[in-house]
Amino acid sequence: MMKTSSKQLFLLIAGVVSLFSLLVDASDPDPVQDFCVSVNETDAKVYVNGKTCKDPETVTADDFFFAAGLHEPHEILSPYGSRVTMAFERQLPGLNTQGVAVARVDFDPHGVNPPHSHPRASETLTVLEGKLYAGFSTTNPHDRDEKSKLYVKILNPGDVFVFPRGLTHFQFNVDGKKSAVAIVNFNSQNPGVVTAGKALFGTEPPIDREVLAKSLYLDEKLIKYLQSQTWMGNN
Repeated sequence: MMKTSSKQLFLLIAGVVSLFSLLVDASDPDPVQDFCVSVNETDAKVYVNGKTCKDPETVTADDFFFAAGLHEPHEILSPYGSRVTMAFERQLPGLNTQGVAVARVDFDPHGVNPPHSHPRASETLTVLEGKLYAGFSTTNPHDRDEKSKLYVKILNPGDVFVFPRGLTHFQFNVDGKKSAVAIVNFNSQNPGVVTAGKALFGTEPPIDREVLAKSLYLDEKLIKYLQSQTWMGNN
């Protein structure tokens, strides 16, 4: 039997550790330059995070500025009774490669930001006005018969709550007479949003009704009704 030298063993362990580090690194990549202001130019030569970079010599302070109006209420048009006003890379090109984003969430009385998840970001929520019932549920327990755990709090102005990356979460304005406002921050320039209702019932083409009926313990007639509704994201 061939013996393994200490050097070979060290290299093997180092390789395994390096591979593990690559697998667990799920955040936006660190920039290797001062900035990469995204721009839509088909003939550009440099791509970072899938975006083309503006010529640094033509970059101005305006590329890092967005008059988002996050200090003002925004009209709520969704049936959820809430609205998310985003300042992501799409709205603010200077965010490209910086790994951060911010948004304002306005709530009507009893408005809800429905259950959703962000596949590419963790989130912190800070309440500015009103009172929110907010929480998230965990991934499936190892025991298939156990229920997922719900972590939930009543949040008042000045309170901060964390929603871990990829987990389903929500916020609800518990006051039936007053509006509520929160600011949310993400550790990704483009967190992505998967709204549970839209992902299940608002796809094109629709998910097979039998699949949903068996998965959700619902009658196919109810699935048909739900798929006939207008499902939207909350932005």
